[in-house]
Order: sequence, then C-alpha cells, then structure tokens
Amino acid sequence: MARTSIATVCLSGALEDRLDAAAAAGFDAVEIFENDLIASDRSPADIRRRVADLGLSIDLYQPFRDAEGAPPDRFATVLRRMRAKLDVMERLGTETILVCSSVAPDTVDDDALAAEQLRRLAELAAERGMRIAYEALAWGRHVSTWQHSWEIVRRAAHPALGLCLDSFHVLSRTDDYAAIAELPGDRIFFLQLADAPRLHMDVLQWSRHHRLFPLQGGLDLAGFTRAVLAAGYTGPLSLEVFNDVFRQADPRRTAIDARRSLIALQDGIEAALTPAPGLSGIAFAEIGVDGQSGPALEQLLRALGFAHTGQHRSKPVQLWEQQRARILLNSGTVHLPEASAAIRAFALESDRPEQSARRAGQLLAQPLPRRRGQREADLTAVAAPDGTEVFFCRTEQAGTGWLGDFLPTGESPAPGTGITAIDHLSLAQPFDRFDEAALFYRSVLGLTGDEAGEFAAPFGLVRTLAVRDPDRRVRLALSVPVLRRGDWAPAITHPQHITLASDDLARTAAALLDAGVSPLPIPDNYYDDLEARIELPADLARTLRTLGAMYDRDEYGHYLQLFTPMAGTRVFVEIVQRVSGYRGYGFANEPVRMAAHRYQRLRAEVTA
Repeated sequence: MARTSIATVCLSGALEDRLDAAAAAGFDAVEIFENDLIASDRSPADIRRRVADLGLSIDLYQPFRDAEGAPPDRFATVLRRMRAKLDVMERLGTETILVCSSVAPDTVDDDALAAEQLRRLAELAAERGMRIAYEALAWGRHVSTWQHSWEIVRRAAHPALGLCLDSFHVLSRTDDYAAIAELPGDRIFFLQLADAPRLHMDVLQWSRHHRLFPLQGGLDLAGFTRAVLAAGYTGPLSLEVFNDVFRQADPRRTAIDARRSLIALQDGIEAALTPAPGLSGIAFAEIGVDGQSGPALEQLLRALGFAHTGQHRSKPVQLWEQQRARILLNSGTVHLPEASAAIRAFALESDRPEQSARRAGQLLAQPLPRRRGQREADLTAVAAPDGTEVFFCRTEQAGTGWLGDFLPTGESPAPGTGITAIDHLSLAQPFDRFDEAALFYRSVLGLTGDEAGEFAAPFGLVRTLAVRDPDRRVRLALSVPVLRRGDWAPAITHPQHITLASDDLARTAAALLDAGVSPLPIPDNYYDDLEARIELPADLARTLRTLGAMYDRDEYGHYLQLFTPMAGTRVFVEIVQRVSGYRGYGFANEPVRMAAHRYQRLRAEVTA
C-alpha cells in the first residue's frame, strides 16, 4: 500500500487537533496548510517536533499563490515572499512547497515569462535542498489545465521544479486524463486527491464547498490515480478536501473516514484487501424499545402475522418471525428517549462471515465488544457511522447458529398475511455523517450505489442514497437533511423504518385492519394528482385509495407502498409489493408520507 497523507485543511480544530487526528487514523504524513500554521500559537519548530513525536512527516507546505506571470515590480515581492516561506519550511522540516497557478488580475499571459519566473523560484528552493510542485488551478487566470502546467514546467527545465496533480482541478474540467500516464514519473512531485458530486456551478465555489473524499462523489478517482501511478509516481496519496461539513465535524472521525477512503481507493486499483464475500439477505433487524414503544411494536408485529417465536437465553431480547422476515425487540437498550424506539442493529447473511469481519477491520471498522454467554453464537459486529451495529452471520436451522441463542416459545407465525422478508432498511443519518456512511456501506460491505437524489420535504430538502448488493438481496436507503438549521422544524431524530416485502399488499392491509391497526392515512389530494399524472387502470386506482397505499413505477415495473403509524417517536414500518421487477424505493412519495406522519402526530397531540 502506498504512503498516505492528508492536508490539514481537510479537518476541524486547531492545527494540533488536526495533527493528532491524522496520526490516530494511521496517516503517514500531512500537508500543512499555511492558514492553519499562521493561526497556531506554536512555532514552526514546535510543530516539527510534535509531528515527529506523532510518527508523521510533513510532505508539503501549501499554498504559495500568484507567483508566475507577475509583472517585474510585483515579481520582486514574489521573490521576497518565497525566501520567507522557504525559511518557514526549513523550520518545519519539509522540502516541498506547492505553487498554484496565478489568479491575480495583473498576471501576464506569457508562457516564456511564467517558465522563467518559476525557474528562478526553483533555483531559490534548490539552494535549500527543496523543490517546488506547480499546480494548475481549474480557475487559474491563464494556466488552468494540467497540460498547460506541464508545458511550463517542461519549458523551465529545472530539476527542483515539478508538477502537483490535483484530481479535482483535472477532473472538474475534463475526463481526458489518460495522457498523464505518459508523463515522466520523476517530474510529478505530488499528488492530491479529492472527489466531488457532479454539479453544474462555478468551479471555484464547487471546489471550496463541495469536495469529498475519494469514492464519495462522482469523479473517476480510480482511473485518474491509475494514470498517475502508471507514469511512475512514487510519492504519497494525499487528500486535499475543502468541505463545509468536514471542517465542522469531529476531526478524529473525519480522519478515519478520510483514510478509509484511501484504503478503499487503493483496493479498487490493485485489489489489496480481503474481497467482500457475497451477501444473500438481511438476517434480522434489531429494534431497541422501551416500556411504551415495545408493546406498540409487539401489537404491530402480531397484526402483520409475526409470532414471538424465541426469547434470548441471557438478554431481554425477543425474536419475532414471519416467513423469512426476522425482527428482534431489545428492551435492554439504554439511553433511549422516553416512548422511543430505534433500529440499533441489523445482521447480513454472508457467504463467509469471518471474511466479512476481516475486510471490515482492514477498512478501519473495528469489532464492537459483545457480552456473550455460554453456548451463545460468536457474532462479529462493527459500528456503522451513525452507531448502528452491523453483524455478519450465516443463518442455520433453528437451534444452531445465532438462532440457537433463542429459546423457543412455542408460538408459530400466522399464515397468509403476505409478508415474506425484509425488503430494505431506511436509515436517516446524522447531518455530518451522510458521506461517511455512504463510503462505509459501499467499501466495507461491498455494496454499490443504486439510486440517489434530493426531494423537497415539508421541512427542507432531503438527500437520499440507496445502496445494494449486485443481486438486490441487501438494500439500504440512507437519507439526510441537506441543511440543518434552527429548532422550529419538528424534526424526528434520525427517523428510521423497516420495509417489509409482501407478495399481496391487499392481504397484508386486510390483516392489519382485522387486528385493529389502521395504516397511515394518505390524503385524497395525493390520489387526485397521481391519477392526473399517470393513467392507471380503474381497478388499481380504486385499490390504492381503498388501501391507503402509495404508488411508484419505473421502466421495470411498479411499486405499492403502505405505511404504519409511528411506534414511539422514531420508528415505523413500511410494507411494499414489488410488481414485475420494480427496482426503486418510492423516494418520490416521501414528502407526502412525511407530511402524513406529521399530521398524525399533531392529531395525537390534540387528543392526548
């Protein structure tokens, strides 16, 4: 695996906080961002000692701006500034400075002048045993492409002057990077990596606010990095990410997320990790409950035909089953808000659970400590970014494997309610953990992005991302508010729901009603609009209104959705029927569903 580095600008806190976080995450080196050093109350020599004590090195000092193409009177100032920064670098103990292409209004558009001035700066650096890495900013005044920056470096022809290649500056302008592989590797002094979503906006604002760690966005980081390595580059893989959320988040967690991204990137390039075993389904979902939400969920599960088939040998955990759907209710969960419930864990059916756990560890997801009694299954669990526990298992017959941890109660599931399995889990993420969660589930579990988008919810925009295994037997839907501000909106803390698959939604709805459970009421306005947009068969339109079901379709088939009231203040159940191979998640219906739950909560408050 290549050396890894991170720019201090990626992280939050004082410079010392950022250095500590980088070291704790296992990075080999850092880039010192000039503003972070200026704001520190420690001298460069103190920073050098701290970095060494942490087992890091400083591989780059940056940025040096508006250097080349300067009119003669301003270039004298450039030389003075460079001498001062080389002094700082000497005290820091670093040998490479990044010079980014000029954006100054008076910059002269003259490649010969730019090459001559960069050569003079390189001579100053060489006198100190240092070197200059020249980078083309995507918004540079006259130099904005890697080809142009290389032409100037080649023309300057000084051994202390080379290129810095930044994936964002290259890929935000073009997908044509293949020729990078033909560059002389010893002329590439530094490589900076950043991903980003594909956005149509001013490139400077895109860069300053929306960069992501590798594999979290839509840029071809793997192909770009392959090209740089093919050229013979042997330096570190370094991250330079400007992101408003990362700059406010816990630097230690962000640093782990950052290094995970580089490990996953290298795995995508050279298959360096244990492969992700095949997944065949969600073995169980575990809901933490209290004295109020527990009975409500028990009533709901019985209405859906589930039976309380097992009681854990040593923990206050119930096993509820219906066909291949298994739900655990854990009344021993601590720190639950009053009258609340939460999806606290789920287990995935893995071809090789031990291999799944080994890959998770390689990607910095450490096993969670578990209290295990005698004769209880030894299941490995790792923590997802939002704290949800993810187990790996292989479900065997009753009495063996993890099912053997449950003593039979003698109850049998009721037949004929239509429920067949857990279709997917929907997990709202903490505001500053969405991109981390997306990378976690894709890299650690080997899932792939399925459907992504944004919708206007009653209290603001919500971003969604679904991830799945290749055979669509494991599906997870993640969501997050695009912006979280103020305390007026009646936000539910990270709302979650379990989506159950039904092979006959009408039969499932009848079972609910027979048990005295009314589905979530959907307004007539929704059906009026639906029938105006889509010419539905008359019998289907009537059925949807009668059931209180929602509808979606894609090129493969259509989707029927039914929702239950909240059990507690956070968790509810969705029941869906996929018809003719529908592949989506019904995200388009979420604003109406969210408003319906809000109205139901308001009515409950009035009658309470």
